[in-house]
Amino acid sequence: MKLGAQLYTVRSYLQTEADIRRSLERIAKIGYTSIQVSAMGSIAPETLRSVCDELGLTIALTHVSADRLLNDTEALIREHDILGCKYIGLGALAEKYRTAEWYEYFARDFREAAAAIADAGKLFMYHNHNFEWQKIGCKRLIERLVEDFSPQEMGITLDTYWVQAAGADVCEWIAKLADRIHCVHLKDMDVRGMEPVMAPVMAGNMNFPAILEAIEKAGTTEYLLVEQDTCEGSPFDCLDTSYRNLAAHGYR
Repeated sequence: MKLGAQLYTVRSYLQTEADIRRSLERIAKIGYTSIQVSAMGSIAPETLRSVCDELGLTIALTHVSADRLLNDTEALIREHDILGCKYIGLGALAEKYRTAEWYEYFARDFREAAAAIADAGKLFMYHNHNFEWQKIGCKRLIERLVEDFSPQEMGITLDTYWVQAAGADVCEWIAKLADRIHCVHLKDMDVRGMEPVMAPVMAGNMNFPAILEAIEKAGTTEYLLVEQDTCEGSPFDCLDTSYRNLAAHGYR
């Protein structure tokens, strides 16, 4: 498994081409060998690929807009060919699909794009938050998602923090989703008084030795991607702390 950085962590430093290069230089210097492209400003895919190649970074995964997935699928696939990226991700269900009235339309709307992505030798990846563990009728949204799309049509970018925030067992869901979790977001949870907060990996209270063991046992994860949506202090320092903690356990 390759250890990468989810660039959403440093999104404030990715809005110009010059800052993208500076940020990627910092991430490569920490020791990461792959990245997820997310919340990035405008940059030509050829330029981004060139910078990453220069720095020894693989582009593991992207998060793209639903509009591009649905209405610009072929161009999106070509861009990912340039990036050398196999996994094309959606960050979340739009709010309308989170309801009993509208969820059924999600598969209808996205199946054609998912099939085109699969035909191109890539995979549509869905990233969870906590709301997917809410039930519509007798089933959780996450259960309906994996019923509506085969593993060949849709993978799951499992986010450890949000599974925990849903009150679910992270290790249990790693096992349940084992054939889909080609990319995993590693994100820890700490607490400030009564409020949960995000923390560098292995600096919070989640059982990461067990989580990592479960991922190893599942045997399908290609990229471990460190993410921290909110940071106390520098997000680059948080990425560095996570990297050092994981490297001490043999992950690089």
